[in-house]
Amino acid sequence: MMAHPNSPSEAVGGPVRHIPVLLDEVVEALAPQQGQWVLDGTFGFGGYSTAIMQAGANVLGVDQDPEAAARADSLKEQFGDQLRFEAGRFSQLADIAQAQGLSPLDAVVLDIGVSSMQLDDAHRGFSFMQDGPLDMRMAQSGTSAADVINTYSSMDLGQIFKQLGEEKQAKRIAQAITERVKQSPFETTLDLASCIEKAVGRKPQQKIHPATKVFQALRIYVNGELDELIDGLVAAENCLKPGGRLVVVTFHSLEDRIVKRFFQERSKLHAGGSRYMPQQDLAPPSFEMLAKGAVGPGEEELERNPRARSAKLRAGLRTEAPVHPLDARALGLPRLLAEARTGETK
Repeated sequence: MMAHPNSPSEAVGGPVRHIPVLLDEVVEALAPQQGQWVLDGTFGFGGYSTAIMQAGANVLGVDQDPEAAARADSLKEQFGDQLRFEAGRFSQLADIAQAQGLSPLDAVVLDIGVSSMQLDDAHRGFSFMQDGPLDMRMAQSGTSAADVINTYSSMDLGQIFKQLGEEKQAKRIAQAITERVKQSPFETTLDLASCIEKAVGRKPQQKIHPATKVFQALRIYVNGELDELIDGLVAAENCLKPGGRLVVVTFHSLEDRIVKRFFQERSKLHAGGSRYMPQQDLAPPSFEMLAKGAVGPGEEELERNPRARSAKLRAGLRTEAPVHPLDARALGLPRLLAEARTGETK
């Protein structure tokens, strides 16, 4: 199975259209206090960070999108030393916090997915609603969506669409794409969306565009989002102080399943030592849940921001227990990513 192209290597504040999702719920779960340091692992345009700093806490902002740095510079004019910013991925959070001399942290917040600004900017290539280059790279470097579409086999594309987009017609779409690539490569978002629509058809009453799940799958794959999510959760666990808070907002089932299982796995007792020994010590849980189940948006927020409809918030409180090994496969990582992560083959 192919490895991820960039391996080891909604939103947020700012203009009116960048609405922080579940903002009140995020701030309540973080409970920021004067003098605390909170790591915002998806700084974006500073929506969460602004609210955190207004509550008196300090923020270490991290984001892989180069455009986030400009917004951080703007906010520094308002908040001064309350804000620090570093470019980086989820998997680098613990290292960044340590390099800044801020580990262990009081809280970490992660907002998974693509921001409103990225969706609305046609040149970023995330959306099939506007024509733009077939890009989708959050860091604006590395393998693009066009590279994947134009060079991967029909079998590999089908697995990406099926496992990362949960697309039922993945095989048919992948075959249509590879047949078209033989004639000419894909360069734009609308070109790809049109090919997908022709391959599977679209009923007049169908509200969801047939390219929706394919674009989701490509974005997740190109940016290694699920691998980064798991690594970010582990990094947060390692750099939070006892009593520190981890708050995660997700936007679709694959992300939420990973976060849910992570908190479930980390909030239960674990057997230590060998499984062949009759006597085993139990390792205490490293997190306590702050709320039972996920928290979603209310009716008022949905009226104000329809993009929040699939958002879910889960949060945990770090205990004093040491970190124990984590099996990423148990978190529901799709098979193609799990195999690449562990070096297994089909």
